[in-house]
Amino acid sequence: MKLIFAGTPDFAARALEALLAAGHEVALVLTQPDRPAGRGMVLQASAVKKVALAHGIPVFQPERLKDPATHEPIRAACVDGAAELMVVAAYGLILPQAVLDLPRRGCINIHASLLPRWRGAAPIHRAIEAGDAQTGITIMQMEAGLDTGPMLLSKAIDIDMQDTTGSLHDKLAELGGKLVVEALACFDQLVATPQPEAGVTYANKIDKLEARLDWNQPAVTLARRVRAFNPFPGAVVTLAGEPVKVWRGDVVAARGRPGQVLAADGAGIVVACGEDALRLTELQKPGGRRVASADFLHGNPLRPD
Repeated sequence: MKLIFAGTPDFAARALEALLAAGHEVALVLTQPDRPAGRGMVLQASAVKKVALAHGIPVFQPERLKDPATHEPIRAACVDGAAELMVVAAYGLILPQAVLDLPRRGCINIHASLLPRWRGAAPIHRAIEAGDAQTGITIMQMEAGLDTGPMLLSKAIDIDMQDTTGSLHDKLAELGGKLVVEALACFDQLVATPQPEAGVTYANKIDKLEARLDWNQPAVTLARRVRAFNPFPGAVVTLAGEPVKVWRGDVVAARGRPGQVLAADGAGIVVACGEDALRLTELQKPGGRRVASADFLHGNPLRPD
């Protein structure tokens, strides 16, 4: 097919690469405007833009798509460029109905959950945080609602007990690329199935304020949050009066006052929670690097309370 592709981060870039490798022609790529990043806050192109430029594909980077004048490049790609379908993956902008109506075969979305569970912006984080046993990819037809369109194709994968948002993202990005190629190969045979009303949940965008762990919560809850917030925004605790990011931790059967340090040795720093305790095994001080608990304790000695 001749396509328009809309996406921004690495998750979307992998899907774009899969489509190009499968022989599809992309007439236009939509992606977010370049943003400042890194210590120097230098403008950086999105992962999708880098792929598009490497393949000589025209790129369109509107700040928003509310103004009908911004629809012209998309309209031109559909009319003059004969693009028949738009594929969307983690684009980051809402597509108004007028845009959804431009491709003659509509718009489809690659969503990183098993809809209708975890509609919204952060489905990978929220699946881990909730302790879900499975997640997956859903290819759906797009409509004006937030991830409410009919489902065309889906595939589930198990969430490993050690998966972080980073590792699960990579698995789902690979699956998303494979599944959208599969969907386009049999597009005319796909049956659009309305999403069931039961089981709808929303994956709200991650707020940095969520990163701070509350020792009054059960250790199993905090362990999931550590995994869910790795690599962004990173779970934060206070140790010896200092904020410290926790990148890995596991549950141990121990009791104490919530926040009490029960042990601090090469095996980890064990902190009592509302139920059981959390053993911190990879940490990072502000301005420092991630280190194992044994290395952390060399420069930051802690004693059990």
